[in-house]
Amino acid sequence: MKIGIVILNWNGIELLKTYLPSVVQHSKEHVVYLADNASTDASIEWTATNYPEVKIIAMEQNLGYAGGYNTALKSVTEEVVCLLNSDVAVTSGWCDIMVARFEKDPKLAACQPKILDDKKKEFFEYAGAAGGFIDRYAYPYCRGRLFDSIEKDRGQYNDVVDLDWASGACLFLRKQAYLKVGRLDEDYFAHQEEVDLCWRLRHAGFVISYEPQSVVYHLGGGTLNNLNPRKSFYNFRNCLYNIVKNDHSSLWLGVLVMRMLLDGIAALKFLSNLKLAHFSAVLHAHFYFYMHLGSLLKKRKEIKAFAKVGQLKNNDLSIVYQHFIKGIMNYQKLGKIT
Repeated sequence: MKIGIVILNWNGIELLKTYLPSVVQHSKEHVVYLADNASTDASIEWTATNYPEVKIIAMEQNLGYAGGYNTALKSVTEEVVCLLNSDVAVTSGWCDIMVARFEKDPKLAACQPKILDDKKKEFFEYAGAAGGFIDRYAYPYCRGRLFDSIEKDRGQYNDVVDLDWASGACLFLRKQAYLKVGRLDEDYFAHQEEVDLCWRLRHAGFVISYEPQSVVYHLGGGTLNNLNPRKSFYNFRNCLYNIVKNDHSSLWLGVLVMRMLLDGIAALKFLSNLKLAHFSAVLHAHFYFYMHLGSLLKKRKEIKAFAKVGQLKNNDLSIVYQHFIKGIMNYQKLGKIT
């Protein structure tokens, strides 16, 4: 089995110069694609000149993460694909172990490697770390990362486990499953699309997993860093999207209201710290959410049509309470909290 490795790029020629060489070097048995989101720099020309073996898929406009990958994957023939950020360095055998995982388990729809920080290689990286989970209010968190608290990799997460979501920084996907649940939601544009996709895959009875023997190093913040209020807008808005679409419990409306209250507290914190752009981003996210609630409810109905009854168990953990009130900084200590 060959894996189609699809690198989404937008004006990222410097990142390509830094990170593409390791991808090509360690993926000779697989197929590498550059999916270019209408870059205005010399990304395509540089790649074609220096790595002619890389197949180029050129978009006519910037379609974002979801739209870019949805469009690119129409041209990818491999059954298992890897959606790879342009700021990720890979290691020997990183794809081969994934081939074995997907060939062994037909229910495996998505899988992520161990994601370490390319700047501090002994630490996990924010975007995915050792695999993602979702708390009762749709906050995503990871083994190895609770909010901004990042753990050092001491081998504590070298076990294979099933996840709630796998990181979009390096996301291995079975195309048949991805198509079955409706592809990436392009209304998200950027951030948390993989959380939504994995939630839908689990609704459909597929498995999301983590493979520690596959290791990559992620720079992070290559498109929007944590200081960018646009990132705050997407994260707050898309979390609300996730609840309406994917929380099919009888208490989902209560969960949505509580999440809105927590977002309000976060907005006030931004205001008290004079982060006015981030405060405005939260308000904008909620306004945008209210304006599109009707379409979200329609999507919720569509997901329920293929969801397996009783497939998903709600997570009763509140990561906000555990982290900010209880002071828990380490994922492994969460299980000790009652």
